[in-house]
Amino acid sequence: MNSIKQKIKELSKDYFSEIVKIRRHIHSNPELSFEEYKTSDFIASRLKEYGIPYQQGIAKTGVVGIIKGKNPDSKIIALRADMDALSINEKNTCEYKSQNQGVMHACGHDAHIASLLGTAKILNELKNEFKGSVKLIFQPSEEFYPGGAIRMIKEGVMKNPKVNKIFAQHVEPEMEVGKVGMKSDMYMASTDEVYLTIKGKGGHAALPDKLVDPIVIASNIIISLQQIVSRNASPSVPTVLSFGRIIGEGRTNVIPDVVKVDGTIRTFNEPWRKEIHKKIKATAQSIAKNAGGSCDVRIAHGYPFLVNDKKTTEKARKSAQDFLGKENVLDIDLRMTAEDFSYFADNAPACFYRLGTGNKKQGITSSLHSSTFEIDEKSLEIGMGLMAWLVVCELG
Repeated sequence: MNSIKQKIKELSKDYFSEIVKIRRHIHSNPELSFEEYKTSDFIASRLKEYGIPYQQGIAKTGVVGIIKGKNPDSKIIALRADMDALSINEKNTCEYKSQNQGVMHACGHDAHIASLLGTAKILNELKNEFKGSVKLIFQPSEEFYPGGAIRMIKEGVMKNPKVNKIFAQHVEPEMEVGKVGMKSDMYMASTDEVYLTIKGKGGHAALPDKLVDPIVIASNIIISLQQIVSRNASPSVPTVLSFGRIIGEGRTNVIPDVVKVDGTIRTFNEPWRKEIHKKIKATAQSIAKNAGGSCDVRIAHGYPFLVNDKKTTEKARKSAQDFLGKENVLDIDLRMTAEDFSYFADNAPACFYRLGTGNKKQGITSSLHSSTFEIDEKSLEIGMGLMAWLVVCELG
């Protein structure tokens, strides 16, 4: 195994400059969820160039490639990279900044695609040295609910051939380049979207006795809903209920008829997840009714919480330590952020880990989903090599 590990490291270095160019091309040409047509064509062109069979048009813009080793049906490992960008106007000034106004790869999906293409090229070069097959899943629409993962699964991406295990990596700007982070069991939260429509009776702000003020009702609802978490959630089950959008289109002297409030619920327990839905509805509607108004409550059921298979993740941790050095493989904590990779993890033993992309000395510190997000591109060499090594360790 040491010889193949050395080959992977050498190939990662050999392909590094090409993969950087790929990442920069994708970064310059970001596309929103389920609109990744040019990205899909670009990925397909690279797979064709590498001699890797593929299918396009899965879940609209998704691409799936297959690399067959010796005895190709013996075991199937899947690798996933997400493709979509965000509705953010990039403020970076690099030569490869976004050419699509108001759209940016601010979550690192450009790096995910490039890294997986690098991994694909490495594994295709070494396919006579491992048993089984590798399924390359380039997934659309991770950022936009209900996401591309569940649609790809419904269209059979985890079957024909059936996937035995699945891996994915995600950039992490708070972790220095050269390091990766892993966590077994529960890792990322479920996510649901909350939409409240509070209805009252608007009018002149100087005549509050003539009105049913939906702004006041909305304020009381938001404050009261915070107590659902503080007074009902178990300390052993992390829970977040936050509201990020309030629309009450009145004026300084005009109270509107309607106020809309949008928020999110994040947690790690399915029975409690259902219970909090009921409590939100009952609390909001009761407060509105008692104030003489009403509240329509809509809760969009989102991604499940993500669970990393313990056996798969611990094996991956040991393999990563062997590849990068024990000091460079970190333990990471629960995250209240969400990922539709959780659907893949519900269908096969999974490992979703973090790839360090930050570099404080170079000033590469901007957070995910920010207009100045950037990565240390050295992480691409590490990312493609590590993922190839994890596959080889699984397939032998």
